[in-house]
Order: sequence, then structure tokens, then C-alpha cells
Amino acid sequence: FGSSVGSKSCPRCRAAPPRCGQASRALAPDMLAPSMKRCGQAVAVVVRRRGFATHAPPAGDGVVRHDWTREEVAEIFKSPLLELVFRSASVHRMNFNPREVQQSTLMSIKTGGCPEDCGYCSQSQHHKTMVKPTRMENVHDVLEKAREAKAAGSTRFCMGAAWRGPGQKKSFEHVLTMVKEISAMGMETCTTLGMIDVDQAKRLKDAGLTAYNHNLDTSPEHYSKITNTRTFADRLETLANVREAGISVCCGGILGIAETEEDRIGLLTTLANLPEHPESVPINALVPIEGTPLGDRIIKEGKAVHWHDMVRAIATAKVVMPKSSIRLSAGRMEFSQEAQAFMFLAGANSIFTGDKLLTTANPEFSDDKNMFKVLGLKGKAPFTGNTAKFRPAWAPPAEEEQLTVDLSSFAASGSAGAPPDARARPHAAPW
Repeated sequence: FGSSVGSKSCPRCRAAPPRCGQASRALAPDMLAPSMKRCGQAVAVVVRRRGFATHAPPAGDGVVRHDWTREEVAEIFKSPLLELVFRSASVHRMNFNPREVQQSTLMSIKTGGCPEDCGYCSQSQHHKTMVKPTRMENVHDVLEKAREAKAAGSTRFCMGAAWRGPGQKKSFEHVLTMVKEISAMGMETCTTLGMIDVDQAKRLKDAGLTAYNHNLDTSPEHYSKITNTRTFADRLETLANVREAGISVCCGGILGIAETEEDRIGLLTTLANLPEHPESVPINALVPIEGTPLGDRIIKEGKAVHWHDMVRAIATAKVVMPKSSIRLSAGRMEFSQEAQAFMFLAGANSIFTGDKLLTTANPEFSDDKNMFKVLGLKGKAPFTGNTAKFRPAWAPPAEEEQLTVDLSSFAASGSAGAPPDARARPHAAPW
């Protein structure tokens, strides 16, 4: 029917409009030629020529719920991939500007020597990997890295310490100083310090912390196969402490840690049924590290997380947590720009910038710059959207140029015209 939209009669029944009984009510009349406004065959014509969907997303999409059943989430997760992405992209556009992607920089402020035994982590003291324990970074150096990150376009600075928790560590006081000073730069701040109690969470809040990262990693059923030094309930308790303190929650999971499809569904169901959805949901793809139990197993078996696994997880997360930002996190180096474009379409709207995530590679800054340019993406300004209410009173208002900052506005690292501070990039560690 491709060339028949302007014809004088219906291409199927040849009847003039008044006599054609196949009326379509699915499309606005002004989309059709006058002679075909009543013919159902016109639907196929317009769909074919304009690429419209033949049905709207399910009723209720975009509404925040906390009563998802595993069966409901499984039905979404297992739906045909293109239909799932169309659905999640539609939900994404209900709550976010689809062109905005937050650029975050992650720095490991205390690397290695962690007492936890997570089977995937190269920083655990239980595993023999190439990662060696280091001392806590000093405040001055961390603040300098934050300035460099801001100059390069990042609007959130994340700090990770390989701790079970701050406990009574004096270093926690240094973290509070870092958070206070970096938030005063006008950047969002995020920390991941292990398990924290309510008092510690409130002190971080008082220092100006925007978000606290504490991933659930996987389903409740699979969690004990990943670590034996803490429980799933421990993770949930820390999330509750963070919420009580008034800090936004950053909580997601990892694909590729020997989990099943049902475990992925279980993780997403748990996240979607938290009393409040996390403002940020990181979806990580494991980069297996030699010397870790899971890494050695994955390498031996030759298994890997495929691009469509990431797309499916991101899209499902967006449908069941419609107002959450979905972060495309660790493992991004393993996926082509075309695959990443599909992930952005599905609802991912945050990435880590910088060429290294501690022990694993990350796309070069120039690669991300080019990708943003090709896809027409731009950076998200700090303290906007679902983080607007977390701006500390002392944080300066966003400068005019920050409101439209994007990767394409900066030259590649070290090139002429790049801000001097943008030429040095902080090393970072995946969550």
C-alpha cells in the first residue's frame, strides 16, 4: 500500500470513503488522505510509511508501584526485546529528557584490603589478584580530582572505599570533609563505604552528600552464593538507614555473576518493591578478574554478558521503576557504541566518564565525546530532575553554561582548546 495513501479510493476494497466499512479509530484523521479516513487498511499504510506503533504501551505504565509480583516482572522481562525496548523508551520519555545523560566520575579513595569475600571483587583480601592495598587518599588529592572531573563535564563525583563499613575509622572524618568541599563546587556527591548505621548516614547528609551507593548485586536467593561475610538483610538495613537520613539511594546489581534469568528477575522485583525506588539504579556487567573465584570460573567457562542481556535488564528496570535513573555502569568497554545506543534508547541515562575503572578499562573520554555527538546526547545538569531536592544549601547555583554542558563541548584530552584541568583524568573503580 506504500504509494496508495493519496489514492482516490481504498486500495483493498476499491470503495469510496462513504461506502468503506473498515473504519479505523486508531489514528487521528489528519494522518490519512481524505479518501481513506474510514478504511482500516489505512492503518497499515500509515504504520508502514511513518513507523507508528500499532498499539499504545500498556495502561498504567509510568505509574510508580511497590507491589510488583515476580510473575509480573517476569512477563515484562521475557517479552520480545524490541517490544520491551519500545515500552521502556515510552516510559522513559514520560519522566526524563531522553537526550540527557548524567556524566559521573568515580574515584577509589581507598583501594584493596577489603575484609568482605565477594566472589567477583578484586579488592577483597581473601583473593590473590593484581590489586594491592593502598592507603586512604588525602583530601587535597581527591579535591583536585573532583575539580578535574568537573572541568571535563562531570556533574557527579563518586568516591568508593574498600571497607566493610566506616566503623570508628578516623578516615571517615576525611570523607566528610571531601563531601562538604566537593558539594561546595556545585557537584553532586556519592559515596560507597560499605555498611553504615543511621548516625553515620546522618553525618554524611549533614556534610551535603547527594547519594549513597549500596548495591544488592543479585536476587535474595543467589546472594549467599556470592558472599558469606554479610547477608542480604544487611544490605537492606543500610538502605533503610540511608533513607532515614534523607540521602538519595543508588542501588542496583551485577550481571554475569553466575546468576540465572530468574535471579535477574528477582533482583529487579526486590528493587521495585523497596518502600521508595532508588533514585539511581546501576546496571553492571561483570568484567571477570583473574584471581577471584567468580572471575576464574567465568573465564574458564568462556561466558560473558551480552549486549542484549544489558538492554533487557535496563529496559525492565525502567518499566518497573519509571522515575529512577538507570546507570550504565561497569563493563561498558565490552559493548560497541551501537549497543550502548540501544541501551540509552531503552532508558539508560547515566554513565561513568574516564578511561579506567580501577582494574578494568573504560571508554576513552574522546570516544564518549564522539558517541554523544553522534547520538545527539547532552549532559544532565547537577541537582536537576530526581536529585533536585538533594541540593545542599551551600552548593552554588548551576552556572549558565553548566545547564547545557555535554561531552561534545569539550576537546579530547590533551587536545588544543581543552580546559587545562580536563587533561588529567582520575582513575576509578566499578561498583
